[in-house]
Amino acid sequence: MSTAITAVILVATLVTATISGIFGMAGGLLLMGVLAAFVPIATAMVLHGFIQIISNFSRALLLRKHISWPIIGRYAIGITGAIVLISLIAWRPSQQMVFLMLGFTAMIVWVPKSIADIDVERPWQAEICGFLVQTLNTLSGVAGPLLDLFFVKTQLSRQTVVATKAATQVAAHAVKIAFWGIPLIGILSQPETAAGAGFPPLWAFAVIIPLSLFGTWLGGLVLERMTDASFRKWTKWIITVMGVVYLAQGFALI
Repeated sequence: MSTAITAVILVATLVTATISGIFGMAGGLLLMGVLAAFVPIATAMVLHGFIQIISNFSRALLLRKHISWPIIGRYAIGITGAIVLISLIAWRPSQQMVFLMLGFTAMIVWVPKSIADIDVERPWQAEICGFLVQTLNTLSGVAGPLLDLFFVKTQLSRQTVVATKAATQVAAHAVKIAFWGIPLIGILSQPETAAGAGFPPLWAFAVIIPLSLFGTWLGGLVLERMTDASFRKWTKWIITVMGVVYLAQGFALI
C-alpha cells in the first residue's frame, strides 16, 4: 500500500470517528466507502471492522452509564441467529455491489415511520434488529441506517441511543472481521499474494488507535452541545448525501 493511500485511511479514521462520536452512525458508512475505493473489498471489510471496533468500543466506554443493557442482551440473541445464517453463505459481494448496498442502506432513513413502525424497546424487536443488522453489516460492511430505524421512535435520550448502538456494533464488526478475515489468512501467508491484499503497514495500525480514540472524544464534546431534535435532523441528511454518492459510484461501475 502506498504512503498516500495510508495517509487517506488515517485521515478518514479521524474524521469518521468524530462523526460517529456525534451521531452514533454515519462515520462508519463514510469510512467503508473510502476503504472500498482504495483497497480490495475483503481487505476493506477487515480494516473497517478493526477501526470501527476501536471507535465503537471507545464510544461505548465513554458513554457506558447510558448503555441500555436489556436491549443489548436481546440484541445478542438476534446476532446468534445471524451468525448461523452467514456461516452457510459462501457468496462475497463485488466492489460495485458493496457501493450499491451502501447506497440503498443509506436510503433506509427515508422509510416512512408509519410504514416501518418499529421500536427496539418493544417485544422481539431488539432480537429482529440484531439478526437483520448483523446480516447486512457482515455482507455490506455497514448497517447504521437500518440500526437507526429501530431506535428513531424510542424515548431514549441521544446519549443512550449513541451508547447502546456503539455497544451492539462492537460485536457486529467482530463477526464481520471473522467472516472476511478467515479467507484472507491464506493470501496473507504467501509473500507472492500478500502484496495484492492491500493491507497498510503495521505502524499504521498503531496510529489508527489513538486517532480513533481522539475522534470519538471530539465527537462526544459536540454531542453534549446538541439537542435531540438537531441530532436526528443532521443524522438523516448526512446519511442521505453519502447514500446518493455511493449509488452514483455503484451505477458508474456497471
